[in-house]
Amino acid sequence: MSSDVAGAGDPKGGRGAQLKHTGLRPGWTTGACATAAAAAAYTALLTGEFPDPVTITLPRGQTPAFTLAAEELTDDYAMAGVVKDAGDDPDVTHGALVRATVRPLPAGTGVVFRAGPGVGTVTRPGLPLPVGEPAVNPVPRQMMRDHVAEVAARHGGAGDVEITVSVDHGEEIARSTWNPRLGILGGLSILGTTGIVVPYSCSAWIDSIRRGVDVARAAGRTHVAGCTGSTSERTVVAEYRLPEDALLDMGDFAGAVLKYVRRHPVDRLTICGGFAKLSKLAAGHLDLHSARSQVDRGFLAELSRRGGADPALAAEVAGANTGLAALQLCAAAGVALGDLVATAARDQALGVLRGAPVAVDVICIDRAGTVVGRSSVAGP
Repeated sequence: MSSDVAGAGDPKGGRGAQLKHTGLRPGWTTGACATAAAAAAYTALLTGEFPDPVTITLPRGQTPAFTLAAEELTDDYAMAGVVKDAGDDPDVTHGALVRATVRPLPAGTGVVFRAGPGVGTVTRPGLPLPVGEPAVNPVPRQMMRDHVAEVAARHGGAGDVEITVSVDHGEEIARSTWNPRLGILGGLSILGTTGIVVPYSCSAWIDSIRRGVDVARAAGRTHVAGCTGSTSERTVVAEYRLPEDALLDMGDFAGAVLKYVRRHPVDRLTICGGFAKLSKLAAGHLDLHSARSQVDRGFLAELSRRGGADPALAAEVAGANTGLAALQLCAAAGVALGDLVATAARDQALGVLRGAPVAVDVICIDRAGTVVGRSSVAGP
């Protein structure tokens, strides 16, 4: 595969520099693998030949090439498969064979997604897909649509296809994930917002966070942002026009950012991340990884009560399938749960800072990067 990944070049600060500093090798998401497989299969369906390797364009412009591990062409469909390489990340899907089977559909149908063997189906509300849909997340779906359109334009196709995504042994692998608990049954989710798997060695990543703070301070930055990922990074850039060397890719390590900034202060710290992840910080967790902390729906129910929820709504929040479902329930009732979580997370952050001269604000976003909650700026 190509080495065209996040952090290419020699950035002075921000996400790319942190990744380079860790020395860890990035990998590819299941969404990127499914996109490559779908592009290859549709090309074969139109031309009779599989491109191998097949090159795709990721959401941030990288153009990796993927070698095909499986291919099949008939008069009715084409199938291509790509083995997922997760790089140095300890990902349970590393080495899994991701397949895409593409069939032509009547004109005007568009692109339809199906769950094949090893890919789950959504059975509960609160996820970014409706109940009954295959667990192929929105960004991978858009990537596949874009590549189908590109292949169609290049080879004279109509772009009306059914894409069935499957993962060999995916149902077995999914037992090691949170999918069953979330109501995604029958296999894995096809995930990824950038197409790239950023590897996390705890010690290496925490060290990279510290170097990121050092770089920002040396550059004279007085406002830095700790972001949980690329979507939250884009949000703070849009909100505050921060330069690259003021951005800290904190991932799940909120505590590492706060403890280092406590010893090496900056005037202002913005923390930005997904609502569910930052609800963990609001509840007092400093490690936000799903294996080490969970969304506390009882805590969210208590916050909703403070925000004016009646007992019935609070009970619904306590029983919600996901943090997103809790947020949606409160939004429908006019309860600003996002703001309540952001404010509670800011107060937890100030507690960890222990009076250090740092003003803090928190922004909660949804998966699309829309701001769903924010706190005011507060300091010691």
